[in-house]
Amino acid sequence: MKFFTIPWYEEMQVRGFMVFPETEQDWLEDVAWHVAEGISYEERAKDFLEHMKKDLLKYLPGYFHASIHDGTINSAYPAPEFKERALQWGREYDERMQALFREYRNGYEAIKHELPEGAVQLVEKSLHDARVISYAMLAEGVLEMILDCGGAMHYQCEIKLTFSGVSGLRLPEPLEKKYWLYDEIYAVEQGFELRVLMDSPPSELRITAQDVSIEMLGEPKYME
Repeated sequence: MKFFTIPWYEEMQVRGFMVFPETEQDWLEDVAWHVAEGISYEERAKDFLEHMKKDLLKYLPGYFHASIHDGTINSAYPAPEFKERALQWGREYDERMQALFREYRNGYEAIKHELPEGAVQLVEKSLHDARVISYAMLAEGVLEMILDCGGAMHYQCEIKLTFSGVSGLRLPEPLEKKYWLYDEIYAVEQGFELRVLMDSPPSELRITAQDVSIEMLGEPKYME
């Protein structure tokens, strides 16, 4: 991936972690909800912090590190200065990401006319959160993938992708059950190169092909 890399994805998860309730009352109500549901807010916060700790230390400025180590970063409502620093970091992150998306989008629009129609449809009807059911090389240069799009942004049923004229292929193992997160596409001499950030764990799928077709294998669960 050139834009939507694994480090990019990790930092995006950190951005989500650094969103705090708007007011202390909102935070207290969240704690009260956990108590009412018989859930330990403290244990949940501790487990989430442990899961995120490595990336928090990697991507957040040193100002936040003490609160990561002592666990207060998500176990108590943030003090005003801390909250303002977190909001400022979030704003700077958002600006960087908006610039990144613009750069990729401008590049895509510049080469869109060189791509086959199927490839344009593939990336413009996002497969975000589609789950890979299976894949197989049917013949030389022909790759078939079956995806469950029941929870994705489009199709809402199983679909079959058939890549033809495949001249390059990099598959994360195992590919089955992985989720399609974000993709990038580029025009190349052989047709197009598709790069997909998959989860989980994060890995990259890369396919160079001449064309791709999309076939719906069932009725959508609801209309788009």
